[in-house]
Amino acid sequence: MVIKVLGSGCANCKKLEALVKEVAEEKEIEATFQKVTDYKDIVSYGVMRTPGLVVDEKVVASGRIPSKEEIAGWLEGAKG
Repeated sequence: MVIKVLGSGCANCKKLEALVKEVAEEKEIEATFQKVTDYKDIVSYGVMRTPGLVVDEKVVASGRIPSKEEIAGWLEGAKG
């Protein structure tokens, strides 16, 4: 699974990245993490407000920091 955090590197972007990594570790989900900081690349996902979260090329959140429960649901759903 590939998880991308979209954002400029702001405090919320860093918080989201840490939270997603924490959930993946707790749920023992193998994932590759990528930071997408280029504005053109972020917009190509249709994200206008950061931070954004993409799981296996599907945008699951943007403009907010989702709860751990939401993140866990998305990761488990993508895992199959």
